[in-house]
Amino acid sequence: MHTVAVLALDGVIPFDLSAPVDTFGWARLPDGREPYRVRVCSAREEVSAGAFTVRAPYGLETLAEADTIILPGVADPPETLPPEVAEALRAAAANGTRIASICVGAFLFAATGLLDGLRATTHWLAAPDLARRHPRVTVDPNVLYVDNGQFLTSAGAAAALDMCLHMIRKDFGSAVAAHAARMSVMPLEREGGQSQFIVHDLPPTPAGTTLEPLLTWLEDHCDRDLTLAEIAAKAGMSTRTLNRRFRDQTGTTPLQWLHRARIRRAQHLLETTAHPVERIAVHTGFGSPTAFRERFRRVVGTSPQAYRRAFRAGETVS
Repeated sequence: MHTVAVLALDGVIPFDLSAPVDTFGWARLPDGREPYRVRVCSAREEVSAGAFTVRAPYGLETLAEADTIILPGVADPPETLPPEVAEALRAAAANGTRIASICVGAFLFAATGLLDGLRATTHWLAAPDLARRHPRVTVDPNVLYVDNGQFLTSAGAAAALDMCLHMIRKDFGSAVAAHAARMSVMPLEREGGQSQFIVHDLPPTPAGTTLEPLLTWLEDHCDRDLTLAEIAAKAGMSTRTLNRRFRDQTGTTPLQWLHRARIRRAQHLLETTAHPVERIAVHTGFGSPTAFRERFRRVVGTSPQAYRRAFRAGETVS
């Protein structure tokens, strides 16, 4: 039987703690046996989990016996780990134990130094801070999880389920993972990555700048197939001057800014209307549905249809 040790530290996020316990707990072999034993362990007998406390039946010695260690996120990730925790994790890693983090648990993982030189992920909101705190880690905010072999990291809370199902499939095959997915009411695989959950805001522009009226006009006319020459003529500038001022004030080019405005409008239409993709392609200035689908997938990380299924309020739209 495969032992999974879930390490609970003070301030542990409740869902991050329960996700692996539930997902590995649902796994069953074809003969009905449980392939995993899950142990919640900690350096202390009780740890804080927000509105309640968690009693950990096992101590840090469980980490040395585990086949897999899960690091849930904590509400306020510390810069450094308690020495005994860091030492236990490094010793387990040296013995070949698989270690995986959930959401901001990546901060705890990175604090051990075990992620140095590796690619990792965390919740997209926390990704810049993780990259700042741990510059030796290559942070990818656009994926649901990263599997480096022995070490894995996952994004937000729901992505923890994706990662756990991925590990179950690697350990015991697709049939066992599919059963755990059904019991968890989760698809075995989800399309896309974290990009689909990111609000693609337009680059900020200081109020009162010379470009403000032009940007308002561009947002109002992003359904048109505008060229750089047309935008420059509207602004009363040469294309060269327009490009320079755009870069100075927005950090991007006029056409890149326009594309982001179109994607933002497309997301809004997919979330709030039942318009077919062909109509949205026209309303957002992409022209052909093919061009719209390609651009949307490149920026958002999933298809327009999949985005609509995930984010449209009300009835499901096929």
